[in-house]
Amino acid sequence: MNRVRNGMLVFLIGCCGYSFIEVVWRKYTHWTMALTGGVCFVILNNLFERCKKICLWKKCLLGALSITGVEFTVGCLVNRLLKWDVWDYSHMRGNVLGQVCPLYTFLWSLLCIPIAGISALLNRFVLEKNSPAKLLHR
Repeated sequence: MNRVRNGMLVFLIGCCGYSFIEVVWRKYTHWTMALTGGVCFVILNNLFERCKKICLWKKCLLGALSITGVEFTVGCLVNRLLKWDVWDYSHMRGNVLGQVCPLYTFLWSLLCIPIAGISALLNRFVLEKNSPAKLLHR
């Protein structure tokens, strides 16, 4: 049960965090981007927790590639298949089907710097405290 609750907490943090960043950056967001942010933060939190010993720049590279992969998948679904036109990078250099581009992949890598720290703090002080092993030792 704690694992499900912890996963939901990480997902909600990602939903809110990504929505906030997008409103600051673009002045608006879309509900699909909140869900995408939640999925991305779950992936990044798991990745960073499993790769504690990997240096930061490698975490950032893996994180940026993960976010770009999720963004591409969601973009193909909501923008190309459903035609909701949530975003369009077709005017950006090096874009792939207008859904992702190198500039935003680079920006995701920079965003992974604070995300790695937030993830570490979250795992150390919130999620770890509620793990079944910790509860048994109380």
